[in-house]
Amino acid sequence: MSTEGGLKAVVAALFANLGIALAKFVAFLLTQSSSMLAEAIHSLADSGNQLLLLFGNKRSQRASTATHQFGFGRQRYIYGFIVAIVLFLVGGLFSLYEGLHKIQHPEPIHDAQIAFGVLIIAILLESFSLRTALRESNAARGSRSLPRFIRDTRNPELPVILLEDTGALIGLVFALVGITLAVVTGNGAFDGMGAVAVGTLLIVIAIFLAMEMVSMLTGESALPEEDAAMRTAIEATPGVERVIHMRTQHLGPDEILCAAKIAVPATATGAEIAALIDRAEDGLRSAMAGKKVVVYLEPAIYDPGHQAPTD
Repeated sequence: MSTEGGLKAVVAALFANLGIALAKFVAFLLTQSSSMLAEAIHSLADSGNQLLLLFGNKRSQRASTATHQFGFGRQRYIYGFIVAIVLFLVGGLFSLYEGLHKIQHPEPIHDAQIAFGVLIIAILLESFSLRTALRESNAARGSRSLPRFIRDTRNPELPVILLEDTGALIGLVFALVGITLAVVTGNGAFDGMGAVAVGTLLIVIAIFLAMEMVSMLTGESALPEEDAAMRTAIEATPGVERVIHMRTQHLGPDEILCAAKIAVPATATGAEIAALIDRAEDGLRSAMAGKKVVVYLEPAIYDPGHQAPTD
């Protein structure tokens, strides 16, 4: 569900942004509006974002190799990081530059009705893209609030698309206000201020997304509900007395590494322990259906005085 939902949101956003970028560039050529140019660059950057996310998803599905024995799942995080740093930041800085230039050297806006029409169409298309991202996020976030889901999810695509579409809608409002004030007052500097607002918004989103992607790249643990499900599955295995300690890490959005030390009966034979571990691994994987789980279980005799992990 995580991968499919993310891809649906990415594809919807890609088609919306390609159409929007083309319309905005045409509107810029006709109106010479800095806010419109900033928005056109914004939409073009967004389209590049989606292409990178799709490419990263495809690359992450390669089979494991001797060099990358846990596969390439984290490549989705790498491309999410590239999206945050390169495209968002570059788009934001360009918008700032264009806006500041227009404030210093204001120019009148031509054919403002064209700009207004394009912005309204863009708002409708971005709303459709955001609606798709929200629908897919709601299917995956459970009882979490949307802000909490963005912080907690191990899926890089959905946070990027959610923040991108939300930022796009806010940016369109900034551009609409800037152009309106420029037309009403006859002062083209307001148009530049709209572009500066768009650029600032993009940079803020870039910084937040970069921080989230760095956390994912560093290696985040399983979510609390995933951790609880795996622990419960292991302890439900006949012969397992308890989980002494357990460590988890996401190898990718849909791949989890689980390493645990489990308490087994002191009288169990080697063959019995081996069979017990096999049953525990099968139960754990069944409990985590839909995700690939790499499991390493270490048997031990439980000693309350040495519970804490030391290795």
